[in-house]
Amino acid sequence: MAQIHSTPLKAAGLMVLAGACFALVNSALQAVTMLQGAAAPTVTFWQYFIALLFYVPWIWRHRAAVLRSGQIWTHVLRVALAVGGVQLWTLGLAHVPIWQAIALILLSPFFVTLGAGLVLREAVSAHRWGAVVLGIVGGVVILAPWSEAFHLAALLPVGAAALWAASSVVTKRLTDRDSTETVTMYLLLLLSPANAALAAGTGFTLPEGTVLLVIGAGLLTALAQHALVRAYAMADAAYLQPFDHLKLVFNVGLGALLFGFLPDGYMWLGTALILMASAWLLSREARLPLAAQRS
Repeated sequence: MAQIHSTPLKAAGLMVLAGACFALVNSALQAVTMLQGAAAPTVTFWQYFIALLFYVPWIWRHRAAVLRSGQIWTHVLRVALAVGGVQLWTLGLAHVPIWQAIALILLSPFFVTLGAGLVLREAVSAHRWGAVVLGIVGGVVILAPWSEAFHLAALLPVGAAALWAASSVVTKRLTDRDSTETVTMYLLLLLSPANAALAAGTGFTLPEGTVLLVIGAGLLTALAQHALVRAYAMADAAYLQPFDHLKLVFNVGLGALLFGFLPDGYMWLGTALILMASAWLLSREARLPLAAQRS
């Protein structure tokens, strides 16, 4: 019995670990771009190239998976969307405080719902649309476009959330015919060349004193992704969602500690609306029969 109960706890611990690693990555990226002036495409290339090196043994073991796909161009589309999200996220961290960026990235699940309904033509219930509307209202509150402090760079994390959501929608389509290994392999193998093409315009040289931070960000990215995948393999997404939201606490804390970025009242109100929308959606989904959830 203890063994049965320990699995969800381990999954929750891995989710918390992933959130903590991502918070450290975001802090490192903000320090390198905002404070040291490194170009976002250059930093993004090195971050994910270093993470790719971490996965080389796994890629070699599963290399045959690449040959099994008949959806090559769909894989390319997914990677293009993911690259766009990654680039906008790093660029956003060069201009936007961590607390605002990480709060806005919580909008991603609502964009996934939009994509599922509008692109995949899945049936989306009224309460799901209600959660989407409430979540977007929360995002608008965090952005506070009516305030003097608002600037267009604040939209970069929103763009990243939308592109990552679009990538998730394409991933769902890919997994109808391809294995998880195949989908993951294409992402890993195509991400670095795409990032390299974008970094060509800014060069591949990092400012002096930032190399170790970027290496650390790359290694922590790989560790976070590994912990995330393991967590979802061990427990349901609905159970893990509250632990995933802890990343907000980690990011806000590190942003205040390292950079003095203190959230304003709009952040707390907007984030509360987004989390309420997520909690409402999860509670309603938990009450639905399995067949209804798949409709």
